[in-house]
Amino acid sequence: MEFDLENPLTSLEEHQADTIPTLFASEWDHMPSLNFLHGFISRDLDISFRQEALSSILQAQFSCNFDPFTMYLAVNYMDRFISNQGMPQGKPWISRLVVLSCMSLAAKMRNTYFSLTDLQGDEGLIFDAQTIQRMELLILSALNWRMRSITPFSFIYFFLSFIQFKDPTSKHSLKDRATEIIFKTHGEVKLLGFKPSLVAASALLWASHELFPLQFPSFRDAIFSCEYVDKANLLSCFEAMQDMVMDWYESMVDSVLSSTKTPISVLDRHCTRTESEKPTSSLAMTTTNASLQ
Repeated sequence: MEFDLENPLTSLEEHQADTIPTLFASEWDHMPSLNFLHGFISRDLDISFRQEALSSILQAQFSCNFDPFTMYLAVNYMDRFISNQGMPQGKPWISRLVVLSCMSLAAKMRNTYFSLTDLQGDEGLIFDAQTIQRMELLILSALNWRMRSITPFSFIYFFLSFIQFKDPTSKHSLKDRATEIIFKTHGEVKLLGFKPSLVAASALLWASHELFPLQFPSFRDAIFSCEYVDKANLLSCFEAMQDMVMDWYESMVDSVLSSTKTPISVLDRHCTRTESEKPTSSLAMTTTNASLQ
């Protein structure tokens, strides 16, 4: 049966209240260790390895036609395995084998057909099926066979239940936007230290602030009242995610300006941008932080 990241413990129809405490109690078991994050911050770990691994996983997504959830699961396995076993040093072929095996395991959990040839691509060392299977067993053992990962998607429906929608399409829009934010922030090292439930709540808060600003205060207050949510940690997670979203907006503006038909240099483009642009972004961030608190 295909593993559903939104419902790791049960089917959607059986998603009853008694599963919620289990989700929150178990989410730490499906995260990389905090030492993993601290290693990147202190530069004891080479962040370029993770960036290259994410690039490889993204390439496999297109070559094998994997859905984004499969790729999210593969990254979760990779982060947890490396935080448990350490970063392979001086043997890039081992790093490649770990990444390939995590993708293979994720695809199997999602019941998705794939070809090892497509998965490995045309570059680098090619591994046979037995070699990948042996690494899969090592990964399974290191993760204590906890392959039904609890991720931010596992908490989406729970937090959505805190707000009432007159129009069902509004609920779907909010869920879709929050899901998009979670996918986009998955590569950010800063979020590795936050529990999946906090990432989910932060994504929904930001999505609601974007799409339904009038309902944002009531939604925010409802989530803050949740017994499973630590307000201080949620604020920290929201602020980290907010910085990323604001960076995306600025990148989008830069992209649009750089694609204009009028010839313009990078220096000229920055000089011609109005001085009010940056304060507007800062004001938006300040306003959002104030409304959260």
